[in-house]
Amino acid sequence: MTEITINTLPQYAAILILVLFYTIYVGKMLIQRKKGIRTDQMARGKKNKALFRTEVLLKTATYSTVVVEAVSILLNTTHSSTALKIAGIFLGAAGVVIFGIAVNTMRDNWRAGIPTNEKTTLVSSGIFRISRNPAFLAFDLLYLGLLLLFFNWILLLFSLWSMMMLHLQIKQEEKFLETIFGEEYIKYKRHTGRYIGILK
Repeated sequence: MTEITINTLPQYAAILILVLFYTIYVGKMLIQRKKGIRTDQMARGKKNKALFRTEVLLKTATYSTVVVEAVSILLNTTHSSTALKIAGIFLGAAGVVIFGIAVNTMRDNWRAGIPTNEKTTLVSSGIFRISRNPAFLAFDLLYLGLLLLFFNWILLLFSLWSMMMLHLQIKQEEKFLETIFGEEYIKYKRHTGRYIGILK
């Protein structure tokens, strides 16, 4: 039986965080698939070149970052202080909780990518009252948490790349939602922060 020590605790915590996060992601996709809903809309359907390119890069960034995270965990590349490791575990765990709440609150309106050929409902209740993009915020917290736990320059580059692509995707989605929902979404934007915060 493998003994958990102070040196291996970050590895076990990080593995648990990753497994829980992506179990929520894949589990929700499978639940929606049974209902005939295609969750993964990234780089699918008729989209303008800028949006299609953004979604291809986003998909590439997020998938490759998971690989770099897994390798960093297995190699235990951590040289962080105890305080940074604790902060990393806290941020990663917060990402899991926020992501779970976000996809649950969205019900069958959750999509990965912009669904140009599907009708969805604007969700502004629950966690969406304090964040317009809690699922994207959860990804950022996951990336930052694992980066604090297993800092290395390759992981830093991939994490920043993914976070940048997520931000560009948010901006594309904002344009889309404004077109689809009009004044309803504009009013929502005025009162709720892009990442977090209730605005005046």
